[in-house]
Amino acid sequence: DSNGKHAGYPHYFRNSEEKLAKAQRKLSHCRKGSNRYKKQQKKVARIHTHIAHQRKDYLHKESRKITNFYDIVCIEDLDLKTMSGEHHFRKSVHDNGWRMFTDFLQYKLEREGKKLVRIDRWYPSSRTCSCCGKIKHDLKLEDRVYLCSCGNRMDRDENAAVNICREGLRMSGIILEKSEKAS
Repeated sequence: DSNGKHAGYPHYFRNSEEKLAKAQRKLSHCRKGSNRYKKQQKKVARIHTHIAHQRKDYLHKESRKITNFYDIVCIEDLDLKTMSGEHHFRKSVHDNGWRMFTDFLQYKLEREGKKLVRIDRWYPSSRTCSCCGKIKHDLKLEDRVYLCSCGNRMDRDENAAVNICREGLRMSGIILEKSEKAS
């Protein structure tokens, strides 16, 4: 977030991947329709259900923490379909349940009378310097540290979070000076 906190997502699917693969391998060796097949099928389904419940519990807890702490929450509207199509992002995108998280966050904030602001996915949040506002067009995905000619050096995700926060506040009608910290 814009304060430098990282969620530390536990990656439930990645942690249970080996156990799931073993159960699915065992299932593939069973004859379809047999009692052993049905029993193994239930074991595989139970592992998937366990992972889904872990993810849902974590997302509920995190969305509650954010709802209790902030009055306005600004998030980027991500293109999850395209991101899940990327070969090296696929499992991570599906594992973290971003859409479910944003839905939880939205209904919890609405219940409390608070506001969720979605920033357009084309807003150059990670390419814009959070200090001087200069846009860096040659930034690659591999560049994890944002370096600007004005002397700003910070984590790329933290820089983007500050820019998303500023843009969300601007869209809400709250104007901040460049020197003011958005958090």
